[in-house]
Amino acid sequence: MSSTLRRLVDLRTLIGLSLLLILDVSALSATEPSHPNIVFILADDFGCKDVSSEGSSFYETPNLDRLADSGMRFTQGYAACQVCSPSRASILLGTYPARHGITDWIGAASGMDWNRNDRLLPAEYQRSLPHDSLTLAEVLHESGYETFFAGKWHLGDKGSLPEDHGFDHNVGGLSKGSPPGGFFSPYDNPTLPDGPKGESLPIRLAEETSDFIRRKRSQPFLAYLSFYSVHAPIETTQTLWKKYRDKAAAGDVPTERFLFDRTMSVRQVQDCPIYAGMVETMDRAIGIVLDSLDQTGLDDNTIVVFTSDNGAEITGEVKPGAYDRVQQFGHRSSGELRGAKRDAWEGGHRV
Repeated sequence: MSSTLRRLVDLRTLIGLSLLLILDVSALSATEPSHPNIVFILADDFGCKDVSSEGSSFYETPNLDRLADSGMRFTQGYAACQVCSPSRASILLGTYPARHGITDWIGAASGMDWNRNDRLLPAEYQRSLPHDSLTLAEVLHESGYETFFAGKWHLGDKGSLPEDHGFDHNVGGLSKGSPPGGFFSPYDNPTLPDGPKGESLPIRLAEETSDFIRRKRSQPFLAYLSFYSVHAPIETTQTLWKKYRDKAAAGDVPTERFLFDRTMSVRQVQDCPIYAGMVETMDRAIGIVLDSLDQTGLDDNTIVVFTSDNGAEITGEVKPGAYDRVQQFGHRSSGELRGAKRDAWEGGHRV
C-alpha cells in the first residue's frame, strides 16, 4: 500500500477491522472462543493536541498517556465530521454522514429556518439515528454481549435513545448535546439520578461504567463511555482552577497569544485554567475505568479505545459561577493545525 493510501485509512476502519479480526479468529479457534470485552471511550470536542502524549505541556493527562504508551496510537486519526452528531453516528454505524443522513449536529437550523444572511441555506438532515441501520451495540448484543452506555447521546430523542439502538443499559444518555445541569450535580437529567451536590459528572459516569464492568466480569461486554467532557459549559473546581492558574502564571509569557486567520483571531497558547481543570478531571475518570479493568483481571481480554468526536472547540462560554473567565476568542488552541470544531480544515477533523 502506498503512503498516500495508507493515510486514507481512518480510525473507524482500523477499529472495525481489528474487532472483526479478533472476533473471527476466536470463532474459528479449536478451543472454546474467548470473546474480548470492549471499552469504547469517546470525548466531546477534545483536540488531538490536548493530551500530553501529543505534545501538550500545560494539560496533565497521565491516564491517557498510560493508555497510549501501553497500546497503539493512531497518529493520523480523523473523525467522520467536524461536529458531534454526524461523527458519533458514524462510529456506531460504520458509515459516513452522507450515507446515514445525519450531516449536522442534531438541533442545528436548516433550510428556511436558517436565520443568517448567507447566500446558501444549509441542507435538511436526519434528526435521529436511523432504525433501519445496525449499530455496533446491536451486532454485539446479538453475539451475546451485554451492552452499556453512559454519557452523551445526542442522536435522537424518545424512541431513538441508546436503549432503542442495542444498548441494554443507558446512564445519562438523552437528546441534548451538552449536560443539562452542567458538570456538577444536580444534573437535571432524567436518565441520571442526582448525586450529592457538587458531584463531578465525568467522575460519576466513570464510576457507573466501572460498576458495570465489575458486575459483568463473567460475560463479554461492551462498555461505551461517552463523555460530555470537554464540551461547554466550561467548568471546573476552585482547586483545579487555582492549580492551573498558578501553573500558567509560572510559565513563560507568550509573545503572540493570538494570530489572525481570515476573519478571526485564533488562540495560539494553552493556558486557560478552567479548561485545563476539565481535561484533568476527564483524565482522572478514564483512570477509574482503567483501574477497574486491572483490578478485575480483565485488562488482558479487553479492547480499550479512546478517541474524540471532532477537533477542539476554540470558542466557548463560561457558566455563571465558574471560576475565572474565558477570553473573548476562545480557551483552547489547535496548535499547528489550522481550524477547529466546525471547520473542514485539519483542526476540525483530526483526533
